[in-house]
Amino acid sequence: MVQERIAGSRFVGGVDYKALNEHSVIDFLSPLENASKLLGGTPTTWTVREVGDGNLNLVFIVKGNKGGLVVKQALPYVRMVGESWPLPLDRAYFEHEALKVQTLAAPHLVPKLYHFDTMQAATVMELLEPHIILRKGLIKGIRYPKLAADIADFCALNLFNTSDLGSPAAEKRERQARFSHNITLSKITEDLVFTDPYRLSDMNRWTTPQLDKIAAAFRNDAPLKLAAQELKWMFLSRGEALLHGDLHTGSIMATESNTRVIDPEFAVYGPMGFDLGAFMANLLLAFFAQEGHATKEDNRETYRTWILDTLESFWTLFEEKFLSLWSKGGKGDAFLPTLFNDDTGEVALEAYRHMTMARLFQDAIGFTGAKMARRILGLAHVEDLESIADPDRRALCEKRALTMARALMVGRTSLSTIGDIRDMAETIAKEPVA
Repeated sequence: MVQERIAGSRFVGGVDYKALNEHSVIDFLSPLENASKLLGGTPTTWTVREVGDGNLNLVFIVKGNKGGLVVKQALPYVRMVGESWPLPLDRAYFEHEALKVQTLAAPHLVPKLYHFDTMQAATVMELLEPHIILRKGLIKGIRYPKLAADIADFCALNLFNTSDLGSPAAEKRERQARFSHNITLSKITEDLVFTDPYRLSDMNRWTTPQLDKIAAAFRNDAPLKLAAQELKWMFLSRGEALLHGDLHTGSIMATESNTRVIDPEFAVYGPMGFDLGAFMANLLLAFFAQEGHATKEDNRETYRTWILDTLESFWTLFEEKFLSLWSKGGKGDAFLPTLFNDDTGEVALEAYRHMTMARLFQDAIGFTGAKMARRILGLAHVEDLESIADPDRRALCEKRALTMARALMVGRTSLSTIGDIRDMAETIAKEPVA
C-alpha cells in the first residue's frame, strides 16, 4: 500500500494497512484502553457484526457486556464497484477532521469520537442505538417529530460557524486549505452530481426502458445542462463554509426523539446551499417514492403530507436559526458589527441579511434539483425508489421526481418561498405521467 501524504497530517494508510474483518477488528480494538472500558468484559467475549451497506467503507458494530461501539474503516477502492475504482485512504482523515469540527459546533447532533488510527484509516466512534438509518425509516413510514429542527440546527450551526461570519479569517483559511486536499471525493461529487446525468457515461443507470426517453431528453436539454454547470461552478468556486458534503437521508440516524448526522467523508469547503439542497432533495425523493410503497391498507397520503411538512419546517427553522446566529454576531471578520452600530446601519444590515437568505434559498433549491436527478439517472441510487419492485410503478415515481428536479434547476431564480416548492411537489404528484 502506497503511503499518502496530506497537508497538516501524518500518513494515512501504509505498509501495515490491512482491511479489517470480523476477527481482526477485535485485535485492533483490544489494545485501546477506552474501547475496553466502553465494551466491558474481555476481547474473547466481544461480538462483531459487519453492517456496512454504503458505497465505500467497512463498518463494524462491536459489543461487549457493558456497551458497544462502531469501527469504520476506509477501503482503498469504491466498495460498490470493486478494486477497478481505487480511492485514497485519506478520506478517513477528512471524515475524522470534519467530525471534530462538527463536534465543536453541534456536539449533540454527531456521534462521539473515541479513536482514529491513521495507519489503518479507521475511526472508532459511538454506537448509536436504537437509531436506524433515516432513509429506512422514511420507507417504513415512520414519523420523526424532531427531524426538521435537528437538521436545521445542524446545518445552521455548522455552516455559520465555519464561514467568514462565524470564524476569524485566518482560522477559516487554514481549515479551508486543509479540506481542499479532499480532491478525489470532491471529484466524485463534481462528476456524479453535475456532469454524468447529462451525458452518456458507463456508470449511469436508470429504470429501462421506462426512463430511456427522459434520460435522452436530459442529455439534449441545453437550458438544463447550463443550469447544472452553473451549479457545478458554484460548487467549485464558492468556499462559503465547510460542507458535510453528502447530507442525504442515508447519512442521518434517528429515533423519534434523537437525530445524529454521520459520514462526512465528502467534507469540503463549498456553497452553503449544497448541504441544504442535499437534505431537501432526499426528502422530496422520499415524497415521490411513497406512491410506490402505498398499499390498500395505507395509501401513504398522510405520510406524504408529513414529509412536506418536514421539508417546509426544515427550511423555515434553518432560516430562523441562521439569522439568529448572524444577528448575535459571530467571531468572523465579515460584516463587523461595529460598522453597523447606528440605526441606519442596523436597518441596512438586516435588509442585507434577508437578501442573503433569499439568494441562499435559490442556491439550495438548485442543488436540490441536481441531487434528485443524479439519484435517478446516475450511478448511486436511493433505496426509497430502488426498493419499489414493480419497474413501471417505480418509473412513475421517478418520472415525477425528474420533472421536479428539472423545474428546480432551471427555474430556481423564479422561486422565492419554501411554500412554492411544496406547491410544486403536490401539483406534480397529481399530474398524469406519459
